[in-house]
Amino acid sequence: MFVDSVELMISSGKGGAGAISFWTEKFVVNGGPDGGDGGKGGNVYFYVDNNTDTLSALRGKRHIKAQNGRPGEGRKKYGKKGQDEIITVPPGTQVVDMESGEVLLDLLEEGQKVLFLEGGKGGLGNMHFKSASNQRPTYAQPGLPGITKQVRLEMKLIADVGLVGYPNVGKSTLISTLSNAKPQIANYEFTTLTPKLGVVSVGDFDSFMMADIPGIIEGASDGRGLGLEFLKHIERTKTLLLLIDASNYREMKYQYETLLVELDRYSEELATRHYAVAITKIDALSDEEVDSKTKEFIEEIGLEPNETLKAYKASDRYASYGFEADFGVELPQDKPLFVLPISSVAHINTEPLRYALANLVKLVKESESN
Repeated sequence: MFVDSVELMISSGKGGAGAISFWTEKFVVNGGPDGGDGGKGGNVYFYVDNNTDTLSALRGKRHIKAQNGRPGEGRKKYGKKGQDEIITVPPGTQVVDMESGEVLLDLLEEGQKVLFLEGGKGGLGNMHFKSASNQRPTYAQPGLPGITKQVRLEMKLIADVGLVGYPNVGKSTLISTLSNAKPQIANYEFTTLTPKLGVVSVGDFDSFMMADIPGIIEGASDGRGLGLEFLKHIERTKTLLLLIDASNYREMKYQYETLLVELDRYSEELATRHYAVAITKIDALSDEEVDSKTKEFIEEIGLEPNETLKAYKASDRYASYGFEADFGVELPQDKPLFVLPISSVAHINTEPLRYALANLVKLVKESESN
């Protein structure tokens, strides 16, 4: 089961109490205090593991607690330290304080191990309190309590390209065509119930990560459909690919504008992402219809068809648009970097799309580093 959000109470261990003890041995008179210190309580760590892609292992756990430190003993014996608790999570997990809503940790890197809660310090035994005026101290320190926090763990997928579109627009078919992902594919809306990640290979030595989320409909940012619950999974994506269905009863410009509105209403940050457009399911129409609709759509959003994508061997049967990058020219924020008609089923323009997306990811990374 895919679980991307869990609520937990997490506690570090309590420190062990110091011991009250006096040295007793044959022929030793007034041996004095020898109570040892209590052990430190166990810490709580988060560990990022690439081998897990869900929080399902934590589902059903209400309270995770590190072990308490053992109390000290006589003969100046220290108590044993409490065992640490290590919570394993997938990359992209955020730890959110449920009281304040503050993001306490943002866990991104494989192998990352972060101290979250430190265990309570062990109490001092009575051997520490001997003085000239008090040769027989009859008190010791209790251990300090551990720390308890009520948190929510939220997993947000980390990807280079996030697929955004209406239900049944062809997102699952596309990601299965371009990547190693194997999502469920069917001819009805909301086939995708959980986000999917796929690695898209570009040649032998390069690749990028693609994320597919459930379809977005009008009002998704207000909670309609499944889109709102999973929109957070494309918050970390560097670029977006908007999928527009050429065979849908909704006008292509309407689909395009609705998706942009829902992204903007959900997150101002998402609205600033660079994006491109793929016009899907063109195999359902004639070449003339596809070409005419594509030209009309490109012009309606304020662009002009050009030959830029021919460099990626895009089919010359259909109009397309590509942003012509040049030194010192900033990437547009409010216009797509390319518009390309495709068919994942008939494999029309899917290879040009692969390389156009790889170039888009590269351009965005370069613009962010400058």
